[in-house]
Amino acid sequence: MNFSSKLIDDAVNQFATLPGIGKKTALRMVLHLLKKAPDEVESFGNAMTRMRNEIKYCQTCHNISDAAQCEICSNHSRNHSLLCVVEDIRDVIAIESTNQYNGLYHLLGGIISPMEGIGPKDLNIESLVQRVSAGEVKEIIMALSTTMEGDTTNFYLYKRLKDFGLTISTIARGIAVGDELEYADEVTLGRSILQRTPYENSLMLK
Repeated sequence: MNFSSKLIDDAVNQFATLPGIGKKTALRMVLHLLKKAPDEVESFGNAMTRMRNEIKYCQTCHNISDAAQCEICSNHSRNHSLLCVVEDIRDVIAIESTNQYNGLYHLLGGIISPMEGIGPKDLNIESLVQRVSAGEVKEIIMALSTTMEGDTTNFYLYKRLKDFGLTISTIARGIAVGDELEYADEVTLGRSILQRTPYENSLMLK
């Protein structure tokens, strides 16, 4: 695309770096902002800058947060004995949108993937073990994507946690094999959480 303004060109190129945003969509966004009042565009830019510079990660679960501890971990009305292990923030958002889960979370920051050079030491696994060893957690729900990498991570976590004497369950297979949680519809994901099964059962099927 050829633009009559280098400023427009630069702005379009920046928007086009976002996932799923092509040059045409980026151009529509830029032209939309161009029609906005200067103070509105400034507020938009300030919000992005503040988000990037001031966002924190929860010291307990590794969720994104505005403070040292996220709102979920600091909420005393939630079930602190129930811990759902997920890959990242997108899965937290997906599960929270079901309104079917009232426990806490632990974000691994990824899943084990030898092909991509991601091993257990690259994930937030040791902090999970520390949380479990503290004794408050009674059940772990492993809610990772139903992919080969997700299953590998589930099995590794099971081996690390099985001797702590807690219940280890996995989401029901209402989520199709190979699917990622963030793309599951809310009803299916909610039922998969509620109808979770002991992880040992999934081992018997393999």
